[in-house]
Amino acid sequence: MLVAKTMVQQKKCKGCIHENDCRAVYRKLTSLSAAADSFAFKACFVFLLPILVFITSLAAFERIVTEAVNTKHLQTTLSFLLAVSITFTVVLIIKVINRQFNKNK
Repeated sequence: MLVAKTMVQQKKCKGCIHENDCRAVYRKLTSLSAAADSFAFKACFVFLLPILVFITSLAAFERIVTEAVNTKHLQTTLSFLLAVSITFTVVLIIKVINRQFNKNK
């Protein structure tokens, strides 16, 4: 099976401009694929982390503020503002960390 596959590949490679350096091209493509996977993970992490921080902090502040403030409208507004401030702080921290990593490269 492997011999037949190699024979078919050799027939396909005849006349190709990369016939002699096909391995180098394959290595380059796989390294680009690994970099894309790494970028995709980082992009998802950077996108989802602030959302998760906002939801978690909103739930936590809602519980804390409920005990401290009696007005329902004020509880919701205060919880929202505190959650937004925490999320904004996390986004700033992510940007600072990202700049540090980019300086080291």
